[in-house]
Amino acid sequence: MHRLLLIFTLFIFPFFAQAQDVLSKLEREYSHALGKTAEQLNLAPKYATALFFHQLKSKSYQILETNIALAIKESDGKYATILYAVQAMNYRLDHKETESLKSLDIAKVYSLKTNNNEAKGYYHYAKGWILTRNNKTTDAVAAYLKAIEYYENSPTTSTLYGRFGNVAKELSTVYSNLNEYQLEEKYSKQFLLLASRQNNPNLIFDAYMRMGYVYEQKYTQNPSDTDFRNKAEQFYLQAITTFNKNKEAMLNKTSLSYAAINLANLYTGFNREKAMKYAQLANSVSLETGDAIHIASSFGILAELAMQDKNYDLAKSYFLKASMEIGKSPVRDHNIELSLLESLSQISEEQGNYKEALTYYKSYVDKYKSVYDQEKLDITKRLESQFDKERQEQKYIKLQLESDKKAQQIKLINILRAQREQVYNNLKLVEENQRERLKFSELESEKKEQQLRLAKLETEQKNSDIHSYKKLLAFKEKINTYYIVFIAIFIVLIFLLLYAYKQRIKSIKQREELHALALEKEKQNSKISTLTALLEGQEQERGRLARDLHDGLGGLLSGTKLQLSYLNPHQSENIEEEISKSINQIDGAVEELRRVAHNLMPDLLMKYGLEVAIREFASRISNTALEIHTEFINYSNSVAQEKQLILYRIIQELVNNAIKHAHTSEIIIQISEEENMLNLTVEDNGKGFDPTGLDMRKTAGFHNIELRVQFLKGTMNIISELNIGTSIELQIPIH
Repeated sequence: MHRLLLIFTLFIFPFFAQAQDVLSKLEREYSHALGKTAEQLNLAPKYATALFFHQLKSKSYQILETNIALAIKESDGKYATILYAVQAMNYRLDHKETESLKSLDIAKVYSLKTNNNEAKGYYHYAKGWILTRNNKTTDAVAAYLKAIEYYENSPTTSTLYGRFGNVAKELSTVYSNLNEYQLEEKYSKQFLLLASRQNNPNLIFDAYMRMGYVYEQKYTQNPSDTDFRNKAEQFYLQAITTFNKNKEAMLNKTSLSYAAINLANLYTGFNREKAMKYAQLANSVSLETGDAIHIASSFGILAELAMQDKNYDLAKSYFLKASMEIGKSPVRDHNIELSLLESLSQISEEQGNYKEALTYYKSYVDKYKSVYDQEKLDITKRLESQFDKERQEQKYIKLQLESDKKAQQIKLINILRAQREQVYNNLKLVEENQRERLKFSELESEKKEQQLRLAKLETEQKNSDIHSYKKLLAFKEKINTYYIVFIAIFIVLIFLLLYAYKQRIKSIKQREELHALALEKEKQNSKISTLTALLEGQEQERGRLARDLHDGLGGLLSGTKLQLSYLNPHQSENIEEEISKSINQIDGAVEELRRVAHNLMPDLLMKYGLEVAIREFASRISNTALEIHTEFINYSNSVAQEKQLILYRIIQELVNNAIKHAHTSEIIIQISEEENMLNLTVEDNGKGFDPTGLDMRKTAGFHNIELRVQFLKGTMNIISELNIGTSIELQIPIH
């Protein structure tokens, strides 16, 4: 029973109201921004949305109208696009579908008047959001993907990652409803990454809950795979930790009860103690916040745990409390109410209280009957409507038949009238013939001859009819023969097609085998190329080391030797100065030797791992004109040491390329670890370049980096824009 309550909670939860203190803060910020057009227009969408979810709809619409009037005066349409998009979504939540579509159309017009990709992406996000709630899933997905395309080509702002993350969350939910679990997991992970970049605890909480739900679905489908269950548990616990660390910034306290309910539900099947702990937490928080659905859900879990202990009195009290809370909910779900009545009936039967069990069962039957009768009434109305439509169609057909019948009758009447006129004319002729019989005896003779000719013609007509009938029989026999021949040919064609199909399948299999062999050959060639490149890189490194030793260390030692050879013990006044100068040269040689050794194999990398080595490298390279930042997210130093050295060399090469070619003043090195994948990003704010014109094989630095990434079985993605900067993203498997 409580699983039904949890599913109901999952669909209700995204429409929570923001906390009062957050609304007050937004109101103060908005009041302070009045008169400052850009700042006011940036705050207006967020403030209007907060007012709407606090049921202050009239004020929300007023804020939007006021700021829209300001936005349409701007030469750039980005503010008007976002404000009209927010207005369209608010209208849709307010069940004003005509106004919603009108506002969305206006947002589209202003999106065409701006070059701001973030505003364009927000319009497509609003379009997809409305289409999703209008059950037009295919069009909604297309709009979301268009929004992602614009966001990916938008420069980073204070709101970009949050808006990008909301698109990923919506896509994850859509694919979850379509049972496309692979795509659901993909966009849930993208949502988590974007939420962490935005550094918004509310988005991060939602992302952890989304990931927990993804793995809970996988565990439900594969109960034997406890790894899915452990990951779902981990993400739910991270969501609760995020809430507890950011209580002041969280939009609603019901977030905590929401996470606790899902976690308690997960623990119910394998850890009763933890299930009880989080069910009680959810119950206490939901009673404090007054959320009826969360209260009912927590009571449902507590009732199930009580039934596991065979404490039926306690379970019954929990179920009754859950039933009371469901009654307070503005949205009634008859399936949940039926499940509650059925559970109460089963508990009473277990207790031996058959009279009470019968009462609950009758209530269950009455409720079921009322729901069934309503459904049957709806079906009856639909059938009656369909019957009326068919009856009208039958009536129309009947009238058409009667009309055709009357037309035939009129035609017959006209034929009979013509026949009667003919008979009348014949009788008139006969009368005239009788009157003039004597005068026209020759005419009578001719008439007899005509009658004989008519009889002969009738005989010929009958013979012709018989001949035509024989021809018709022969034609039918011929048609039957053609049918038999056609069927035989059709059967032969089917056999030929089946044979051709089998031959085609055989040919396709052979081509696939040849293609697989070609792919395997290509993989072997790629491995050989990668190893060759690594060997070339090692040879280049040895050459560089030899040059450093010869040009740097060798020169210093040769100079020192020459200096010492000229020392004259008899010139006591200069010998100390010469010895001091030789010692300084030896110190320089030692320092040069340390630099060469450090470049060959960094000590910090061997002793403390990649994170410490990268931080030391960034600190050593940074200066007043160049600032290098390092970020490590969920990094556990689980990468093998030989891979760490290759990653260190890749980062060295990327940073040196940025310093040498991009003329950058700031570089960000970010390393994050999720599951069995290491994500490495190196970004700079340099002059950038056109990635489409980059030839990896002609660019030695990038070619070496690409081959090292291939050796690590990873992927590399280069994103660069002229005068904006370059971002190079690597994904490397950890194991």
